[in-house]
Amino acid sequence: MKEYAFRLHRGDDLLGEIKNYAKKNHIEAAVILSAVGCVSNARIRDASGVRIREIKEDMEIVSITGTVSEKRTHLHISLSKNDLTTIGGHLKEGTIVNTTAEVVLLGLMEIKFEEEFDPETGYNELKIN
Repeated sequence: MKEYAFRLHRGDDLLGEIKNYAKKNHIEAAVILSAVGCVSNARIRDASGVRIREIKEDMEIVSITGTVSEKRTHLHISLSKNDLTTIGGHLKEGTIVNTTAEVVLLGLMEIKFEEEFDPETGYNELKIN
């Protein structure tokens, strides 16, 4: 296993920068070990698989979980709003860091994450090699 840690700054696209980091570091398979910080704007897809919700509000990152690789990244996020209610779903690009985000990845050295189309779901799904 290999550890990776990096910090994002105000204005960074949370998902975009995680993907960029994976590509830059040639990460073939990793999981989010920890992610904390805050966002000023969130774009989250709900469980319908279609609707994307945009929330323009300062929110704390409660958790991010999922798989990361230079070929495919699939993340879910939970965010705490100002009234302390929590929302979550599939993280989309356009979720913007407010002040900071600290991300720690755990690289899985004997595995490669790729994607392939699954006719049953109609999506490109995780392929584990």
